[in-house]
Amino acid sequence: MSAYGALLKSSQSPKGVLAPTVWKVDNVSRRKTEGSESEQQGQTQEGKKTGEIVMFHLTLETAPGDLVGYMSDEFLEELARGRTYPQELIIKTEEGEEKQVYGRREFEGYFFAGDVLVGLLVDSEERVIDSSSEGGKEGKEVDPTQVTLEGVRRGREWKECVTGFYYVKPNYPGRSSHICNGGFVVPHASRGKGFARILARSYLHYAPRLGFSASVFNLVFVDNVASIRLWEALGFEKVGRIPKAGRLRRKDGEGEEYVDAWVIHKEFDPIN
Repeated sequence: MSAYGALLKSSQSPKGVLAPTVWKVDNVSRRKTEGSESEQQGQTQEGKKTGEIVMFHLTLETAPGDLVGYMSDEFLEELARGRTYPQELIIKTEEGEEKQVYGRREFEGYFFAGDVLVGLLVDSEERVIDSSSEGGKEGKEVDPTQVTLEGVRRGREWKECVTGFYYVKPNYPGRSSHICNGGFVVPHASRGKGFARILARSYLHYAPRLGFSASVFNLVFVDNVASIRLWEALGFEKVGRIPKAGRLRRKDGEGEEYVDAWVIHKEFDPIN
């Protein structure tokens, strides 16, 4: 629950699901398996090439249950690290015992209170669009009847193909509901591959089409340097600094410390 009470979607939000979009990502590690399935036995070759990520617009009603479970597990692991989100996974009771207070139900209530976008890495043997044609431009919308979540997944485990996910929802109610907020998760094993940049750029595509005219990130902790640089590179600006905004776990895991946070803002460009 926000300080303003329940937050409803902007009155400008679309009624349906937005089309998937395709984004190019450079230097993706592709695992090419040699031989038949019976001969695979770990025989792989690592290659670097340009890949594709397809972003899908989902709701709790349209997302497969096992995908939501995977997303929940990744989010809870991020909470356990205690470095980026304010929620706590485990608290100490008055009796001094540890108690987990955040689980899948809480994840669904928090993340799926808004619209959710999930990125899937296209299988190395496939390509959604022809990158040599005009249709290969970044962020191209594709026909949702032809490019589906399960079609791009191609039977893989979610951990093998999900590059990240985020929510988009109003940051404030009513008269200020045209300003949105986003929360992002890149699976820990997939970091350092440029996936966060694709998620961020797709946010600039989807958030305006979901009816929002601007974005505010309330708590970008000052030691999250990579995130700050990413958003500034996309035209976001620091508009305020909150002293000691987060009681975060230390990087070495030894105890906690108070860390300042930036408030970061951007007005979206008009939709062409």
